[in-house]
Amino acid sequence: MSEAARIHPDAVVHESVYVDAPATIGANTKLWHFVHILAHTHIGANCSLGQNVMAGPSVTIGDGCKIQNNVALYKGVTLEQDVFCGPSCVFTNVLTPRAHLERKNEFSDTLVKRGATIGANATIVCGNTLGTYCMIAAGAVVTKDVPDFALMAGVPARQIGWVSRSGDRLGDDLMCPRTGEHYEERGGVLILVATS
Repeated sequence: MSEAARIHPDAVVHESVYVDAPATIGANTKLWHFVHILAHTHIGANCSLGQNVMAGPSVTIGDGCKIQNNVALYKGVTLEQDVFCGPSCVFTNVLTPRAHLERKNEFSDTLVKRGATIGANATIVCGNTLGTYCMIAAGAVVTKDVPDFALMAGVPARQIGWVSRSGDRLGDDLMCPRTGEHYEERGGVLILVATS
């Protein structure tokens, strides 16, 4: 690990981890076996990055994110707070890659908003935004922006319902069965209107 990397003293960093300078690792964040953090990457507090995770360069990971094994976060990916990335989910960074052509100037940004969940083996095509507290089913392929609270499944992913902040599927009453939170759909947008 580079001495120039800023690693909070309360972070837990396995001896097999590589952190390239400059990078920032927040308090109580855990980096497990064979993680590689590239330069100019910022990881917030209370995060967990599982085995073989790669992030960077210039990636931002907000507080409270959980990134499971075998996930690569390329330049242009931003995770807001409390994002969950399931095992082996995939982020792309170029829409039309070719091995014989360098297209680094064509990298597209991907924003994953607060509280979103991406299931195992899902693929997020670059240039899209995943809305607050949305849920992407395992194996889905996201090819367009995802609304807040949307439940997405399939190839390509399509919206099959709504989920609450706790991740529970909402029925016709748009009431969370776990928390009692009440939502309303207004013009195709789901809005939290009452908490329990």
